[in-house]
Amino acid sequence: MFRTPLTAFRSLAIAEAISWTLLILGLVIRSAFDLPVAVTIGGGIHGFVFLCYGATAVLVAWNNRWSIVPTVCAVGAAIVPYATVPTEMVLRRRGLLAGEWRTEATEDPRDRRPLDGFLRWFVRRPIVLAVILAVGIVTAYVALLVIGPPGRA
Repeated sequence: MFRTPLTAFRSLAIAEAISWTLLILGLVIRSAFDLPVAVTIGGGIHGFVFLCYGATAVLVAWNNRWSIVPTVCAVGAAIVPYATVPTEMVLRRRGLLAGEWRTEATEDPRDRRPLDGFLRWFVRRPIVLAVILAVGIVTAYVALLVIGPPGRA
């Protein structure tokens, strides 16, 4: 499914925009029909997809060797409703989503860094990477659920 960094980033950018719609619909339903469970459902889905998008943005940034500015912009786009889709479009047009997953070392001196070897090891084992990301995201999600929703006193 995520054969390239572009497909991974684009898929999660779209999913994040859809999750904003679910959250906003939940807010409208809560307000119009006094059903707070709508926000719980929409917010829960949005929170989980938000974490997945953030992890994907960091992974793609690492793989494609982005500088700090596009990385922060990509992750930060999830905070603004629907901003992930135009962010993906801009990053794609600038060539920052081009290329394949870096599974092999090249002549680039940056490929000799230990962290890049670590990245290559994981992208050559996508199931291991997916499991580790899933465990990390679920752990963060559960921790955030325990802490509670934003603005709760």
